[in-house]
Amino acid sequence: MENIKFLREKHGASISDCKTALEESGGNLEQAAEILRKKGIIKAAKRADREAGEGVILSGINEAATEGYMVEVNSETDFVARNEQFKNFARQIFELVKNKKPATLAELLLLPLDGSSVRERIESLSGVIGEKLSVKRMAVIAGNTVASYIHAGGKIGVLVSLDKPNQLELAQNLAMQVAAANPKYLDINEAQTKGAEEIASEKEIYGEQLKAENKPESMWDKIIAGKLQKYFQEVCLTEQEYVKDDKRKVKEILGEVKVTEFVRYSL
Repeated sequence: MENIKFLREKHGASISDCKTALEESGGNLEQAAEILRKKGIIKAAKRADREAGEGVILSGINEAATEGYMVEVNSETDFVARNEQFKNFARQIFELVKNKKPATLAELLLLPLDGSSVRERIESLSGVIGEKLSVKRMAVIAGNTVASYIHAGGKIGVLVSLDKPNQLELAQNLAMQVAAANPKYLDINEAQTKGAEEIASEKEIYGEQLKAENKPESMWDKIIAGKLQKYFQEVCLTEQEYVKDDKRKVKEILGEVKVTEFVRYSL
C-alpha cells in the first residue's frame, strides 16, 4: 500500500493502475513507473492542468419522450474531437448516462466501462490520444414530454421538459428557443429567487447610469423598473420573444402548458 501511495502521489495515476504496475514489476518502483509511462498514464496525469475546451455534446430522449439525457465530453483540440476513437468513447459515455441514469458526475465516473471505471478509461484514452480528455457534465431529466436538440454539430445541446404529455413538437421548438436565445432562468420568479444578487447589481448599475445622466431622482424607480423588465425579457425563457414568431412571447405560445425544466450546455 505504501508503494501504491508513492506511485499515485508522484505520477498521478489511479490506485488500480499503480497496483497493476507494481504487480507486473514484482514490486519494483522504477519498473512500475516505467510501465505506467509506457501505457501513457503518466503523460495523462501531467496533462491534468491543461484546458480541455473542445469536444462534443450528445443528447437524446427515450422512446416515450418522458426522459432526456445529455453529456459533454471534452478534448483539448477540435482535431481530436473529430477523431472516431474519441467520438465512439463519447457515445459510450452517453449510453451509460441513458441506461444507468447516474445522479451525479462523480457517480458516472465510477461506473464500469470496458473492464475499468469511466475515470480510468478517460486516463487511459488520454494517454493513447495524447491530449487531456474529460467528461465535464451530464444531465438526466424527466417530464410528461421531454425533447432534446443538438446545434452546430454538437457545440450546443438542450433538454426541455413539459408538464403535459404528447407535446413533442412544442417541446422541440422550445429546445431550439433555448439553444438560440440562451435564457438563464425559466421565468421572472426564478430570476428573482436564484438571481437576487445579479438583479441587485443591475439596479445599482442602472442607478449609476441615471445619476450620470442627471435624471431626476423622482423618476428613477419608474425608469429602473422599465430597464429591469427589458433585462427579464433577455434572461427569462417565458419572457423572451419566440424565435419562430417575434411578435409573441414564449409564455403566449405555451398556453396551458408549463416548462418544468430546461438544461443548456455549450462548449
